[in-house]
Amino acid sequence: MSKPITSLDDPRYVKALGHPLRVRLFAMLGERSASPVELAKSVDASLGTVAYHVRTLKDLGMVELVSERRVRGAVEHVYRAKIRPRVTDEAWGQAPSMAKQVAVDSTLQIIYDYARLSAAGGGFDRAEAHLSRANMRLDERGWKDVAKAYLQLVERLQRIENACAERIKRDPHADGITDAALVLMAFESVRLTDQPPAPESSGSKRRSQRASKAIH
Repeated sequence: MSKPITSLDDPRYVKALGHPLRVRLFAMLGERSASPVELAKSVDASLGTVAYHVRTLKDLGMVELVSERRVRGAVEHVYRAKIRPRVTDEAWGQAPSMAKQVAVDSTLQIIYDYARLSAAGGGFDRAEAHLSRANMRLDERGWKDVAKAYLQLVERLQRIENACAERIKRDPHADGITDAALVLMAFESVRLTDQPPAPESSGSKRRSQRASKAIH
């Protein structure tokens, strides 16, 4: 059995997140236990391809087999995701640039998918939903303070989730139980005003010309 991945500086982490379908399957198995047959019905891939990527995640210690069941004379394996490795500041700082880029790209894609689909389904409608963005100018001490504040918030959120889990365990059918997604990001930012304008597509040009004619 493979030794579980515990840090971003493990080269297997890059391999685990090196394929977009594998990243999606890992996210789906973080939501619920499922078999490759069930997963294949939700992604644009064959059963063989999905089974291969799930086995790869298992070999890398990212998912685990939780049960087996007989379906139409065959044995169906059911998997679930293990806890994602916690990336320390030290591990992130020492990780190769390629590992960071792979992790960032895959994570941003999953965030985009969750946010887009959830927004379309009313996921931001409730009063407690939150969406904010801030630009800051930080010195070295400021970066350290922001990192510390984020870590404290993550730990606080973990305690909130643990308390919710205990309440849900006592009353699994209580009102108001829903899935929630939380995203925290801090990164060195480029300035939008410093970027060259994006090339205008022919469709955009036509729309611009029509708008110009309408104004005149």
